[in-house]
Amino acid sequence: MNSGVEVSLHSINYLYLEPMKTASLHEIKTELHSLDPETLAGLCLRLAKYKKENKELLTYLLFEAHNEQSYVEGVKAEVDELFTTLPPQNLYLIKKVLRKILRFVNRQVKYSGIKQTEIELRIYFCSKVNEAHIPLTTGTVLFNLYQQQLAKIRATLVKLPEDLQFDYEQDLEKIS
Repeated sequence: MNSGVEVSLHSINYLYLEPMKTASLHEIKTELHSLDPETLAGLCLRLAKYKKENKELLTYLLFEAHNEQSYVEGVKAEVDELFTTLPPQNLYLIKKVLRKILRFVNRQVKYSGIKQTEIELRIYFCSKVNEAHIPLTTGTVLFNLYQQQLAKIRATLVKLPEDLQFDYEQDLEKIS
């Protein structure tokens, strides 16, 4: 049964359990600068194939980042479409669909990274919740979800210039 090759159990476990060391952002940046454009494009395509979120981010950066206002309008149209899927009268299903819509909004906010876009999309989400006449006081989860969005809007609002703050504060008062 013993083939003459003696391997300790400790060394086998060490080989399989050692995590891959992740390079720092600085190391990745310097390595990317040293690559030729064709190799870089291949890496980007491979990254896009790996995960849907990566593909969505590349789509935003390549096709939509140059015109932020049309991007916001497109996201609002998608949110409108998602709100049409809200089930009537079933709070459990309403909560699930609202969380799905909020995950979508959060992903789009993350792709953009622009505070003004974040505020616009969060205010739009809250206004759509109000338009749908969802009972926010009935279920504490729905109420807390809505309040968290208002808190995120207020936290981001402070980071904007004063003239923009005034405009968005008026919108915030309408949904509060």
